[in-house]
Amino acid sequence: MTDQHVELDAALERVIDAARRHLAAVRAAQGRVDDDDVWQAYVELNNASFAYDEQLLDAFGEVTPWDVESIDPNEADAHFGPDGEGAEPTDPHPQVISVRQRRDYRVPSVSALIRAAEVARREGTPADDEPAPVEGVGEAVLELLQSGDGSLSALDVPELEPLDGVVMVSEVGTPVDLESFDDDDPVGPFQPAADDRLVGRLDEHPFLDLDEDELGHTH
Repeated sequence: MTDQHVELDAALERVIDAARRHLAAVRAAQGRVDDDDVWQAYVELNNASFAYDEQLLDAFGEVTPWDVESIDPNEADAHFGPDGEGAEPTDPHPQVISVRQRRDYRVPSVSALIRAAEVARREGTPADDEPAPVEGVGEAVLELLQSGDGSLSALDVPELEPLDGVVMVSEVGTPVDLESFDDDDPVGPFQPAADDRLVGRLDEHPFLDLDEDELGHTH
């Protein structure tokens, strides 16, 4: 066996050992976010995989299915700060970004929308309980949002026809304090402060259904 083959076998063993250490770290972390041991094991596995891929290419002109790039371990350590405990970044100029979004909808059939919301409410109610009826368009829309993921994608249903919308991104001095606004205040949480700086605005337009005559024909 040539030295090159010996080195290739050793590189593969390093990948296997690194994979085992990564799995052990993941299990020990039990779902903790930004766990230092998991990150360090990930970097080790990444770099071992990269090295093996490079050596396999040199020896046989073959590659692995792993599309990885080498990670500088020193830069990886900096991700968690000098104490290795996932310290918060010490940026001397922290910023708060505010994203405000509005999208309007046309309701072709109020009864159809309410039925869709009642179905969503029924699915989220224990089998032994009788869900309260959905009363009105506004309550129907809130029910769809609550039964979904809370984002506007929960309103992508046939019972609602999207109209124009807008997204505005601003740099703000302080984050919103929801406790300082009444629940029925429609303006306060969205009102820009005097020192807010608008970064940009993204206009949203609904997709239009075009038939073949509008699109034209290709030959």
